[in-house]
Amino acid sequence: MARRRRTLDRDPGLVARMTGTVFLLGLVYVIFFVVLLQGVGLALPVVIVLAGGLLAVQYWTSDKIALASARAQIVDESQAPELHAIVQRLCLTAGLPMPRIAIVPTDMPNAFATGRSPKHAAVAVTQGLLDRLEPHELEGVLAHELSHVAHRDVAVMTLASFFAMVAGFITRMGFYFGMFGGFGGGFGGGRNDRDNSGASFMVILLVSMVVYAVSFVLIRTLSRYREFAADRGAAVLTKSPSSLASALVKISGSMARIPQRDMRMAEGLNQFFIIPAGLKSGISTIVSDHPPLEARLEQLRRLERQLETL
Repeated sequence: MARRRRTLDRDPGLVARMTGTVFLLGLVYVIFFVVLLQGVGLALPVVIVLAGGLLAVQYWTSDKIALASARAQIVDESQAPELHAIVQRLCLTAGLPMPRIAIVPTDMPNAFATGRSPKHAAVAVTQGLLDRLEPHELEGVLAHELSHVAHRDVAVMTLASFFAMVAGFITRMGFYFGMFGGFGGGFGGGRNDRDNSGASFMVILLVSMVVYAVSFVLIRTLSRYREFAADRGAAVLTKSPSSLASALVKISGSMARIPQRDMRMAEGLNQFFIIPAGLKSGISTIVSDHPPLEARLEQLRRLERQLETL
C-alpha cells in the first residue's frame, strides 16, 4: 500500500517532461552564453548587471510586488477565521510553515501564491472566490497554492527566466541602437574595425532574438507542467481531486461574467493565478503559462480513479 501511495505522489511522466524542459532551457542558455563570450563587448557587463539587478529585486520582493499589484490586504485569524483554519490544517498535513494570508477586494474569482520560499510565502484569494466556492472546493484551491509554495515555483520560474531577460535586453538595445546611429559606430578605430564590430553585434542580436523566442516557449511550457504538478499535489494533499476540479470549473465558468475592465486589470498577474484572467483558446494556448482546463480536469479524474483503488 505504501508503494502505491508513492506512485500516486510522483508522476514519472510529468517529472520526465519537466526535467526535459529544464535541460533544453539550460542548453539554450549555455549556447547563448558561449556566443556572448565570443562577441563580448563593453555593453555586455552592463546588460548582465542590469538583468541581474532586476532578477534580484524580483526574487527578493516577489511577494510584496504581487500583493501590491493585486491590492491584496493581509488578514489575521480574527478577520478570516475559516480561511486561516483551512490553511493551517493543510500546512500541518503538508509540513509547511504558515504563510501570510491575504484577500483581494475584487469579484473576480481567483487565487495565487507568491514568495521565494515557504518561510517567505503569501497566499491570496479574491473575495469573489470566497463568495462562490464551497469549503471543500476552497480547500482544493488553497492546497494547489500551497503546493506551489512547497515546490518553490516562484523561485524556480524567476531563476529560469534570467538569461531570457538578458536576451530581451540585448534585443531591445539592438533595436534602439539600430534606430539611433546604427550598429557599427563607435569612436576610434578604422572602418574595418567598425564593420567587424557591427557584424559581431548583429550576430549577437540575432542569437539573442532566437534565444528570447525559444526560452519564452520553454518557460511557458515549464510553467504549464508546474501547474499540473500543483494540481496533483493538491489532489494528494486533500485526497479529493474532485474538489479542486469542481472549483476550477466554477472559476472558469464565472470568468465570462466578470467586467472586461476588471479582467484587463488582473491580466498582469496571470502567471500567478490558478486560472488566468481572460481565458484563451486555440493557438494561443501553445504559449500560455497555464494548461487547458480540460487537460487539468482529465488529470484530476485519473487521480480520482487511482485514489478509489487504494
